[in-house]
Amino acid sequence: MIIFFSPSESKTKLDEYGSICKESFIFQDKYAKRIEAVNVYNEYINSHSADTLLDIFGIKNIEEIKEYQKNIFDAATCTAIKRYSGVSYSYLAYDTLNQNAKDYILNNVIIFSNLFGPVSAGDKIPHYKLKQGAKIGSFAFEKFYKDNFSNDLDEFVYNNDIVDLRAGFYEKFYQIKQKYTTFKFIKQGRVVSHFAKAYRGIILKVMAENNIAKCKDILSYLPESLEVTDSSIKGFKEEYILNVLD
Repeated sequence: MIIFFSPSESKTKLDEYGSICKESFIFQDKYAKRIEAVNVYNEYINSHSADTLLDIFGIKNIEEIKEYQKNIFDAATCTAIKRYSGVSYSYLAYDTLNQNAKDYILNNVIIFSNLFGPVSAGDKIPHYKLKQGAKIGSFAFEKFYKDNFSNDLDEFVYNNDIVDLRAGFYEKFYQIKQKYTTFKFIKQGRVVSHFAKAYRGIILKVMAENNIAKCKDILSYLPESLEVTDSSIKGFKEEYILNVLD
């Protein structure tokens, strides 16, 4: 089972390990490529004034800039699953899971970081800030990672069941080329947007707690607040429509 997951704008300041190195990441043979993208970011934030960085950081308070304007290669790290703290991660509540469920996430989840690209849940990354879709000059991070990591991801997911819990933007990092399962959330007849993040976190938690190995088994463990109302198959994508009852 491979589960694709989005990052979040909100991050913890937890530091557990040393600075990034080749062994910090999955796809170690592509470490040099990954560092190309990180270098673009690092050089930019350390050579521009604070007011020019507001946009790529996605923040309004110029005083916050100092927190991120540092050499990212010197920064301490923690696992990606603990670094992110947004809505999906709050509902996943990783720290409350038992060890088997935590191991499931560490072994099965790929998170698409705006800065570091596809990382495993257990990869070690520093605290950073980069707005979704931000470009540095003509450099688009999502295009860079799609161009340089798609073949590695193709090999990694081959012959595995895949559940795609990413927000739509992160399809720009990697397009799945085999059968996969995804979900759309409906409440009172309307597609849920912001709070879809919460339900994605809930589904990942359910999968981890029940050691789900096959996509078809997820439906048997859905919480009572989610009801399957329809499904469709389009190309490689099998999508289940889930009605939110609470």
